[in-house]
Amino acid sequence: MGDRVTMTTATAATTAMSTAMSTAMTTRATVPEDGTAAGVTAEETAQTAPAAGPAHQVSAGPAHQAPVASAHQVPAGPAHRVPAPRRGAEPALPDGAGAPAPHDPRAHGFLPERPPVRAMIGTWTRLDAMARAAAVAPDRAAAVALVERARRAEELTALRQRVSRLSLRNAEAAAMRIAVIAVSCGWCGLDPQAPAAREVADEAFLELWAAIAHRIDHDQFVALPTLALHNWAPERKPRRHIPIDQLARTEALVPIVRWAPEGQPLSRLDRLMLAATRLEAHGIWLFRLADTLAGRAPDDSSTPTALRRLVRVQHALRAQLHAEAAELAAAPATPQQGAVLGALAEQGALEPPVLQAADAVLGIGGRRMGEGRRQLLRRHLPAQHRAWLSAMDRHCAPVRTLAHRGGPDAAVYREAQESLIALRRTYTALVQTAARPTTAPLPAAA
Repeated sequence: MGDRVTMTTATAATTAMSTAMSTAMTTRATVPEDGTAAGVTAEETAQTAPAAGPAHQVSAGPAHQAPVASAHQVPAGPAHRVPAPRRGAEPALPDGAGAPAPHDPRAHGFLPERPPVRAMIGTWTRLDAMARAAAVAPDRAAAVALVERARRAEELTALRQRVSRLSLRNAEAAAMRIAVIAVSCGWCGLDPQAPAAREVADEAFLELWAAIAHRIDHDQFVALPTLALHNWAPERKPRRHIPIDQLARTEALVPIVRWAPEGQPLSRLDRLMLAATRLEAHGIWLFRLADTLAGRAPDDSSTPTALRRLVRVQHALRAQLHAEAAELAAAPATPQQGAVLGALAEQGALEPPVLQAADAVLGIGGRRMGEGRRQLLRRHLPAQHRAWLSAMDRHCAPVRTLAHRGGPDAAVYREAQESLIALRRTYTALVQTAARPTTAPLPAAA
């Protein structure tokens, strides 16, 4: 009897070993050289590995309960199983889902998301010093001499080689300083990549200019949006974190790169750029109303309400410009600063973004100055801002049909158009005051 039990146990062990070897041979055909089965991730292998025992171990018990080691088990359907993503890896997303979120002007208008970089570091302090010196240069020749001196010292080449290392925020800070140098030298209308530009401007500076433009993905950045919205800082650090539009509205602002020498009062050009920044901050409600009007039907009950609020916002912006006018008119000015403003105005580079947003809703620019002129003004804005304005052109088209209708809603729409025209005229008068001394008062606020 004992021999029969012994023989039965031996037979069961032999059968279990044969089954395990057969399973192992089958699995071997589907396991790559690194030992991981097809369709099984490294984490799953690690989880199952501790449960695996030697192939020859058989648990004591009835002959028909001999288990197979889990390390040799083949998962069902390995051909169609998708491996799990690696730990820390980004999951696969549909087209466009992984792109950064588009700019939302309802948050802070066209102001930067964070306050501009006040102090450059490392090699970029040379660009900062050059911009500050060019801004207070007595004339264009003196500013050009600064650029040539930097080129002979190979500072421009050293900066160009470091552009790719800049973060986007620091690249925008560098772009503002490039813009200050360019307008001081009289080069604001140049295309840095055009062959004709090399006959006018320093080649090394043009290469640095083009590299910065490529880094921020904005070719025509030498204009008011860069010179104003990226050239300000609060005079004192706020005690708590506040939204950037509230920061620009409530705190006293100072320019980062001054157009007036240190220790002297701010110049008219300084005050004009700060006034444009505060105008954007006060105009945040205009961007939100534009979003409200987008896609609204002309006969929607909310349309006249939003238009009336738009009129009030534009009246408030006009009053803001009048508040800036007295200090600006009393500020000192130099012929060089007048030349800078004249060159920017000639290029259509002094249009505030908030006025372009109002124009996209009400359509004044397209009717009064032509669609080509409107696009000429918008080229000085970053791509995401131009895209938003183009979207407003399309989405607010139904509201603009009120211009051809009668009734109280159409009257409110025409009032909004007239208030925008008055706001634009007030801003033009402010620019003229900054460009040349004048004793003529600004048009009275409505």
